[in-house]
Amino acid sequence: MARENKTYVLAKRPKTNIVPGETFKLETRPAPTADSLKDGEVLLEVLYLSLDPAMRGWLNDARSYSKPVAIGEKMRGGNICRVLASKNPSAKEGDIVTATVGWTEVAVAGPNEFQKLEVPKGGKVTDLLGVLGLTGMTAWTGLERIGKLKAGETVVVSGAAGATGSVVGQIAKLRGCKVVGIAGADDKCTWLTDELGFDAALNYKKATFKADFAAATPDFIDVFWDNVGGEILELALDRAKLNARFIMCGSISGYNAPGKESKGVRNLFQVISQRILMQGFIVFDYADDYPRARREIADWLSAGKLKRKETIVAGGLEKAEHAIGDLFTGSNTGKLLVEVKSPDEVRHAKL
Repeated sequence: MARENKTYVLAKRPKTNIVPGETFKLETRPAPTADSLKDGEVLLEVLYLSLDPAMRGWLNDARSYSKPVAIGEKMRGGNICRVLASKNPSAKEGDIVTATVGWTEVAVAGPNEFQKLEVPKGGKVTDLLGVLGLTGMTAWTGLERIGKLKAGETVVVSGAAGATGSVVGQIAKLRGCKVVGIAGADDKCTWLTDELGFDAALNYKKATFKADFAAATPDFIDVFWDNVGGEILELALDRAKLNARFIMCGSISGYNAPGKESKGVRNLFQVISQRILMQGFIVFDYADDYPRARREIADWLSAGKLKRKETIVAGGLEKAEHAIGDLFTGSNTGKLLVEVKSPDEVRHAKL
C-alpha cells in the first residue's frame, strides 16, 4: 500500500494573526518514492520542522528578500531529515541531513537542496536547525559584520529569550561585552542572567521598564540587536552612544498587525545626532561566513561555553499551524521546533 504524505499549503493570506484551519490547508497525497529519484536526488523523511518569525512575512503579498509563498503552494520551512533513499554519492540511506523541504512529511531534494552536517561534541541533532543552523549563523554574522564588537562595550538585545537573541547575547559575552537582554516574562529574564550569563535582563511588560532600561545602560548603548522594533527600538535610540551600531534583524512587534507602526519610529533624529549606523541584514547575504561561524560555535558547544534551550512541540506535522502562533505570543523560549516524527523514531535515527 502506497504511503500517504501530509503537506500544508497556503490557503488564505492572513490580515493579522495566522488562523489555524484557515490560513493553511492540510493536503494528503501519495508520498514520493525511491523509484522517482533522478541522479543527484535524495528521498527525505522529515524529523523536525523549524518555526521562525520570518515565516509570517513570507505570507504577505509584498516585495521582500524572497518571493511570497503563493496561494496553493507548500509552506516553506527548514527541516532536519532522515535519508530514505539516495542517488547522490554524498548521502546514503539513514543519514541525517538538513534541508528546506517545508511543511511536509516526505520530500525529494535535489543535489543543492540538502546538506550533511556533523553534530559536534556537546551538540545534539536539533542543533542543526538552531545554533549550528540559520539561527546561529544569523547571530554570528550579524555581530561580526555589523556589530564589530569590542571588549567592554555595552550590547542590548531585544527578544533576548528567543532562538536568535539568546545566542546573540552569549556570543557578545564571549567577546567580552556587557550584555543586557530584554524579554517578556520574569522566568525568561532569570534564564538569561542565571543560566546564559547576561549581565542584566529586563521585563518589558513591567511598569518600571523604562526606568530599568536607563538604569541598566548608564554608559549608553554601543550595539543594539533589534528583533522587535516598535517602542523598544525607540527607547534604544534614546540610549544610543555616539557611533552606536544598530543591527536590524527583525520587527516582530508589528508582524501580525499591519499599520500598527504606521506612524513610524518617532525619534529617528537620534540616528543623525548620535551618528548611529542602523543596518538591516539577511543572513543569506553572508553565506560565505557560515563555515567559520559553525567552527567557532561548535568549539563553544564542545567547551560548554554556549547554552541553548528549545521548545519542541510533539504530535506530528498537524501541530505546526497551531504552534507557529507561539512565536508571536512569547509562549516559546529558545528555538521553536515541531517534532514531525515520534521521539523513538528520531532517537534511533543514524547520526
